[in-house]
Amino acid sequence: MDRTGARAAAMKLLYEWEMGGEGGEDTRLGMLDIQPDENEADYMDALVEGVRAHAAELDALVSKYAVGWRLERINRVDLSILRVAIYEISFEKLAPAVAVNEALELARTYSTPEAVSFINGVLGSLLRGL
Repeated sequence: MDRTGARAAAMKLLYEWEMGGEGGEDTRLGMLDIQPDENEADYMDALVEGVRAHAAELDALVSKYAVGWRLERINRVDLSILRVAIYEISFEKLAPAVAVNEALELARTYSTPEAVSFINGVLGSLLRGL
C-alpha cells in the first residue's frame, strides 16, 4: 500500500466509524485486507486516530467553510474525505496542494461528480481562510 492507498483506507475506516461501526481491526483485516506490517499501515492508523481525536475541531472547520451547508446534510463519504484532508493540512503539515489533490481523487473514486466540486470549494475556502 502506498500513501494514496493509506489515505483511501483511512477514509473508509472513518466512514465506517461515522456510520456507527468501530473502524477497527476486523474491518482492516477482513474487508480491507490490510496487514499490520504492510507499508504505510502506520500512516493509515495515524490518520484514523488523528481524525478521531480532532473530529470536533475538523468538523468546526468544515462547518465554517462549507457555506450554506449544515454538517448533518453533508454526505458521510464526503465528510470523511474532508476530515482526512483538513487533518493532513492542519496536523500532518502536508502541502495543501497535495492534500487537496488527494481529496479530489478520493471524491472522484468514492463519491459523486458534484462532490468533487463541493470538496474543492470547501478546501479552497479553508486555504484562503488560513
